[in-house]
Amino acid sequence: MGEQVTTPMNESSSLSQHLVLPGHLGNLTLEQEQALTIFKENLIKANLYTPGGEGQEASHDDPTLLRFLRARGFNPTAAQKQFADSESWRKKHNVPKVYHELTPEDMEHAQRFYPRWTGRRDKLGIPLFVYRLASLEAIQHELDAVPAQSRYHRIVALYEWLIMFTFPLCSHVPRSIAPTPISSTTTIIDLESVSFASLWRLRSHLQEASKLSTANYPETLHAIAVVNSPSFFPTIWNWIKGWFDEGTRKKIHVLGRDPGSTLLELVHAHDLPVTYGGELEWTFESPPHLDEDIKKVVPELPKGPAIFSDGTISKPPPPS
Repeated sequence: MGEQVTTPMNESSSLSQHLVLPGHLGNLTLEQEQALTIFKENLIKANLYTPGGEGQEASHDDPTLLRFLRARGFNPTAAQKQFADSESWRKKHNVPKVYHELTPEDMEHAQRFYPRWTGRRDKLGIPLFVYRLASLEAIQHELDAVPAQSRYHRIVALYEWLIMFTFPLCSHVPRSIAPTPISSTTTIIDLESVSFASLWRLRSHLQEASKLSTANYPETLHAIAVVNSPSFFPTIWNWIKGWFDEGTRKKIHVLGRDPGSTLLELVHAHDLPVTYGGELEWTFESPPHLDEDIKKVVPELPKGPAIFSDGTISKPPPPS
């Protein structure tokens, strides 16, 4: 494993702070609850949100609204600005249509170029993803061959899959923080064998995904652990840190020579890949290795876009 890298990011020891979920349902202060109420009232007045009632679901659930509030420090006015901008973005790109029309083949192809779900969860029940950038080098020509608009739509579809399928599924199964729902991921970014030149070639690809998520899928990141960081990583960090807001930067941690000793604070050994100090036989190229609780509900993940709700899987409806 690589040596510890001195960067402006958090040290590995502070990863333990991620064993709590402040600002989430079931863990709100009185002030945060009041901010949520004000946020909803303001969104209703702006015709951006419809509350549920009489057998009708709200247009947006509370975990989604809280993600925007957390992203803006529970400032309802600032959160409304980002929420409104995101809703405009969704309409501009017709996100429901993008998700509905993505083929299983395109979705499977897209998943090769972005963080992949291991099929396991951390100690809180948050899905554990891995992103091994060296695995992209050999197939980058395939990524470059995809037209820009199609590539962008595939990123959107993967985020929709995250919030419409993965999060609800992980919120449905037993977890230590129940009844708090899951609305974020824990991600290991593996930089083993990555050269400066390859990272430079991937910069547009990585920036596109980072900026899209920060603006339109805020607070879907619980924690990032960077492992196997090369000696030149501080240089890389200096030119990528602007892609993230301050809140996201605080969630990024560079681990030292033995990442397993720290990662095992967050993830049980049987859920952590062997490569990173655990016992799970899984690599970045592998499909999700679902844990037993998830397999009881979903024996096998569906191919292509899907929605998980109340224990059932359905296809995304045709856009209206």
